Amino acid sequence: MSTREAAATTEAQEPGSRIKSSSPRQIPVVGVVTEDEEAQHTFKPMDLNRVIKLLEETDKDDLEEKQIKSVKKLMECYQNGFPLRDLAQIFKILNLCAGKIENQPRFIESAYNILKLCGLPFLKKKASDEITYAEDTANSIALLGDLMKIPSSELRIQICKCIVDFYHAEPPKKHITGYQQASSSYKIQMAEVGGLAKTMVLSLALLENQLVEKLWVLKVLQHLSTSEVNCTLMMEAQAASGICVHLNDPDPSGQLLFRSSEILWNLLEKTSKEEIIQQLSNLECLLTLKEVFKNLFMRSFSHYDRQLRNDILVITTIIAQNPGAPMIESGFTRDLILFATFNEVKSQNPLIKGLKLSNCYEDFELKKLLFNIIVILSKDLPTVQLLIDGKVLLALFTYVKKPEKHKIIEWSAAQYEELQLHAIATLSSLAPLLIEEYMLYQGNARVLAFLEWCESEEAFFSHGNSFHGTGGRGNKFAQMRYSLRLLRAMVYLEDETINEDLCEKGTIQQLTGIFKNIIKSNDKEEAIVLEIQSDILLILSGLCEDHVPRKEIFGTEGVDIILHVMKTDPKKLQSGLGYNVLLFSTLDSIWCCILGCYPLEDYFLEKEGIFLLLDLLALNQKKFCNLILGIMVEFCDNPKTTAHVNAWRGKKGQTAASLLIKLWRKEEEELGVKRDKHGKIIDTKKPLFTSFQEEQKIIPLPANCPTIAVMDVAENIRAKIYAVLGKLDFENLPGLSAEDFVTLCIIHRYLDFKIGEIWNEIYEEIKLEKLRPVTTDKKILETITTASENIGKMVASLQSEMIESQARQDVQNEQKVYAKIQATHKQRELANKSWQNFLARTSNAKTLKKAKRLQEKAIESSRYNEQPPNTIFHQTDIKGLNTTVLSGRVVTVESTPARLMGGPLADTDIALKKLPIRGGALQRVKAVKTVDEPKKSIPT
Repeated sequence: MSTREAAATTEAQEPGSRIKSSSPRQIPVVGVVTEDEEAQHTFKPMDLNRVIKLLEETDKDDLEEKQIKSVKKLMECYQNGFPLRDLAQIFKILNLCAGKIENQPRFIESAYNILKLCGLPFLKKKASDEITYAEDTANSIALLGDLMKIPSSELRIQICKCIVDFYHAEPPKKHITGYQQASSSYKIQMAEVGGLAKTMVLSLALLENQLVEKLWVLKVLQHLSTSEVNCTLMMEAQAASGICVHLNDPDPSGQLLFRSSEILWNLLEKTSKEEIIQQLSNLECLLTLKEVFKNLFMRSFSHYDRQLRNDILVITTIIAQNPGAPMIESGFTRDLILFATFNEVKSQNPLIKGLKLSNCYEDFELKKLLFNIIVILSKDLPTVQLLIDGKVLLALFTYVKKPEKHKIIEWSAAQYEELQLHAIATLSSLAPLLIEEYMLYQGNARVLAFLEWCESEEAFFSHGNSFHGTGGRGNKFAQMRYSLRLLRAMVYLEDETINEDLCEKGTIQQLTGIFKNIIKSNDKEEAIVLEIQSDILLILSGLCEDHVPRKEIFGTEGVDIILHVMKTDPKKLQSGLGYNVLLFSTLDSIWCCILGCYPLEDYFLEKEGIFLLLDLLALNQKKFCNLILGIMVEFCDNPKTTAHVNAWRGKKGQTAASLLIKLWRKEEEELGVKRDKHGKIIDTKKPLFTSFQEEQKIIPLPANCPTIAVMDVAENIRAKIYAVLGKLDFENLPGLSAEDFVTLCIIHRYLDFKIGEIWNEIYEEIKLEKLRPVTTDKKILETITTASENIGKMVASLQSEMIESQARQDVQNEQKVYAKIQATHKQRELANKSWQNFLARTSNAKTLKKAKRLQEKAIESSRYNEQPPNTIFHQTDIKGLNTTVLSGRVVTVESTPARLMGGPLADTDIALKKLPIRGGALQRVKAVKTVDEPKKSIPT
C-alpha cells in the first residue's frame, strides 16, 4: 500500500469521521491523500550558529549576499513558526539584521520577514518547553520594543502588527511533525515578564510627527493595557501624561482620540488610581482635555462622538477629585459650569450660541455627569465664586417644582424625574456653600412649597428607575427624601438667618404634620419612610435646640410622635432597614426639642416617657446607652422624674437602680477594670483604672490637653451612671441585691477616685519633667495621694464587711429552712401513724375500701401541690367515716419572696447600718447584733 493510500485509510477509520471504511460511498482516496500530504511538514536541520557567525563577519567579499541568502533559507525552514528551543538564536539573528539596516538597507526585508513569522504561534516539542524556555522567550519578545528605535516606518508597523497578533493569532496551516503550538496566552504572559509595555510607551516619544506609526503603537498599547501587569509598567513609564497631552493632535481618522481614551480608562481601572490622577493633574494635560471636550461638546453629531465626549468628561471628573489639579487655572471649571447650566440660565457666551441638547441617551447622561462634576469641583473653595457667577443655584432651583412640560428640552417623564432628583441632590452639596444666594433665590420657600406638593394627594406617577429614585416608584417619597436632605443640610449650618426664616414659614408645624401623615403609610417602602422620618426629627432638633419658644411650637404633638417611635418593637432594631438611625434621631430630638421646656418635660413624664427610655436602656445595646443616660441625667433635674424612675420595673421586677448598677459592672468588665469575683476593689491605689489606662504611659502634656484620666470620663458611661444615681439619692435606692450594694460603694466614690487619678497624673508628670516642687506643695501632693488611697482602702473594707454579712445571712437562712423541713417531716410521720391506727381499728370492709381509694387520690394529688398526702386526705370530705385524723401544718419549702422580706439584705447587719455616703471619708460602722424577730410584710 502506498503512503497516500495508508493516509487515506487512516483518515477514513478515525472515530467520529463522517464516512466509515465499510461504507459503499467513500471519499475518493486521491483527494484525501493530497490534502494530508500538504498538511505534513518537518523541520529541516539547520545550523543557526553558522548563520549567526556569518552575520557577524564583516571582511569577506560578497558577504552581504551570502548573509541575506542564509536568512532566506532560515525563513523557509521556519515558515510555520519558531520552536521555543530556537527562539533565542533566531532573535539574535533578527537583532543582527536590524543592526545592519542603517548601512545596508537590504536587511530591512530580512528583518521584516522574520518579524512576520513572529506573529505565528510558537512551537513546543515537549509540554515542559514553555517553562524551560520562558526566560529566553521573555527576553526575545522584549527585543521587539527595542527595535522600535530603528528609523524605518515599514519595520515599526510590522513590529506592531506582530504584537497585535499575540492577541489574534491564527494557527499554522501545516502541522509540524513532533511539534505542537504553545498555549494561546503564552506570548501575552511572556510580553508581561519581558516588560514590552514599558518600551512601547517610551517609543511614542520617537513618533511625534509620524501619525500612522503612532496609531499603530496606540493600538498595541490598547491591547497591552488589558493586563494589570502591563498597566503597571506603562504607569512607571508615565504613559498617562504622555498619551493625554497628544489627545488633541490632528487626526482625520479619529482613531487617536478613541484609542488614547481607552488606554487612559484601562490605566485608571487596573493600576494605582491615585498615581494616574497625579500624572494627569498638570496644566498641559488639563488644557488638552478642555479643548478636546469643548470640541466634542459643540460638534458631536454621531452616537460615537457623544459617547467619546462623555468618556472624556468622566476622566476629567476623576482628575477633578485631586485638590491639586489646576482645574480653575486651566479655565476648565468655568467652561464646565457654563455647559452645565446653559439650558436653565441665559448666557451671552459665544461658546453656547445655538447649542442644543437632544433627549437622546448620551445627552441625558451628559447632563447628569455635569451635575456630578460640579459637586466635585465645589470642594475646592475658590470654585465658589465661579458658582456664584454662573448662577448655578438658580439653574438647579428650576427643578424644585412639580413636574411640568419642559420649555427648552423635551425630556421624557422618566428623564425629567431623574434630573429633578439629581438636581436636588446637587443642591444639598452646593447650597450650604452659597448661603447668600440660597436666601436670595428664596430657597426655603421653594423647598417648603415643593414639600407641600410631595405631601399632597395630587395624582403623580413616579418611575423610580434611577439611583436617586430608589424606593419612590409610584409615589413622591423620593422627592420628599431629597428635599428633606436639602433642608437638613441647611439647618446643620446653624445659621440663625436660615433657621429663623424656616420657623417663620411654619416649618416645625409642617414637618410635624408630614411625620404624622407618613406614619399611616403602608410598609411597602419601609426603608425610605424610615429615612424620611429620621431626617424630619433631625431637622426639628436643629431648629429647636436652645430655643424654648420653638420647643413650645413643637408642642405636645411633637412629643406624641417621639413617643410613637419609642414604642417600636425592639426586634425591628436588628432588621437593617433603618430603625437604629430613626431611634438615634428620636433620642436626639428628646434632647433638643423637649429638655429645657418644662411643660413638654411634664407631658413626656405624664405619658410614661421615662418608662420607655428605661425600657430602651434595658435592651443593653451599647450604641444607645450613652445617649439615653445623658438624657436621664438632664431629666433628673426635673423633681418629678425621680418618682417615675423609682416606679419603673423591668423583667423579673428589676428596678432602675439595679439596672444602672448592672450596666456599670458590664462596662467595667469590658474596660478591663480589676475586680475580684465578688466585685470588690483589688487595687486600692487605682480603683477605676481600665486596661487601656494601665497600658498607656503618662507623658507630659500642655495645660490645654486633656489627660488620659480626663478623657476616660467622656469615653465611657460610668460618669453618667454616677450622675443619675446621685440625683436619685444613693441612700434610697430600691430593689438592690448584695452584689449591687458592693458595686454601689464604688459608684458613690467615683468622683473621689477620679480626682485622685488626676492628681496622681499631675504628680507623675512633675516627676517626668524633673521638676522639684517646693516643700509645701510636695507635702500637699503626697497628702492628696495618700488620702485617695485611704478612701480606696475604706471602700474595700466596707465591701468586705458587706460580703461577710451576706455570707452569714445565707448560713442563717439555710439553717431556718432546714429546721422547717425537719418539722414538716415530723408532722408527716405523726399523720401517717394516725392513719395506720385508723386502718387497724376499722373492720368494715366497705369503709376500708373507700378509705384506700381516698388515700390513692390524695397521693396522686400531692404530686402537684407538694403537700403531704395525709394532709390532703384530711382536708377531703369523707362521708361515712366517723373518726378524727390528726394532720400537720402545711409548709411549702421555698425561698421567701423578696417583697415580703424587704430584700435579700433586710435581715443583715447592712440593713441596720446607715451607709455613710454624704461626703467625707467613709467611716467604719460597728456591727449591730441581729435580733430574731417575726418578719412582717412590707408593702410594695
